[in-house]
Amino acid sequence: MNPVFTDPIASQLGNWAADITIGSILLRLLLSLVLGAIIGWERSNKRHSAGLRTFMLAFLIGTLAALLDSYVFADSGKGSLFLLSGATIIGASVIAVHSVFYSSRNQIKGLTTAVGLWVAVAIGIALGMGYYTVALASFAALLCALLWFPALEIAFKNRSNHFEIHLELTNSVSLQDFVTVLRRLGITIDEIEQNPAYVGSGLSVYSIAISVSNEMLKKYKSHGEIIEALKTLDYVYHIEEMRS
Repeated sequence: MNPVFTDPIASQLGNWAADITIGSILLRLLLSLVLGAIIGWERSNKRHSAGLRTFMLAFLIGTLAALLDSYVFADSGKGSLFLLSGATIIGASVIAVHSVFYSSRNQIKGLTTAVGLWVAVAIGIALGMGYYTVALASFAALLCALLWFPALEIAFKNRSNHFEIHLELTNSVSLQDFVTVLRRLGITIDEIEQNPAYVGSGLSVYSIAISVSNEMLKKYKSHGEIIEALKTLDYVYHIEEMRS
């Protein structure tokens, strides 16, 4: 039989922190607001739609749901299904799904923020249940993922031979010329799709998935350098790599 888990931080603070007391309730709610504010500040600082208040509320609702479930369990003395906590996780997943959208450039937007909200609610539930160590360790992992992993992700993507570009041409006739230039450079077009959002703008806009097949190009040129070279073409109005 496995021993009952005792949270190390709660053990250091004392029984009042592990039990449902006025002090532990206030501590858990305060921690949820502080942790939510830190993550929310990071998101709003990068100009994401879900910012300070959104993440504070996400942490808070998770903590509150777990506190209510724990209170019902302690009050009844019977097994608890943790219905509110489960419903909160489901609700957070629904909100997360509806937070993801396609921009006018066919780029997926809001995915990281949506998943971040989902994780925030889960951390809030851990806090509400009195698992301070789990909550704080998970918070540290979430903060690291948001702060430091984007640069690592970009570095890995720049090493990839496959990437997507958003291309705006001054006219549709120039598309064939652009394709010819790519082939001469040793770049293969995997997929090309015209963007209907720009119909009537006077521009011909495309989302293009490409693969670098030229060995020298693979070895010495980054995605940014390839795009900078393509920007010099007279008929290219705008070009950039598509990132989620």
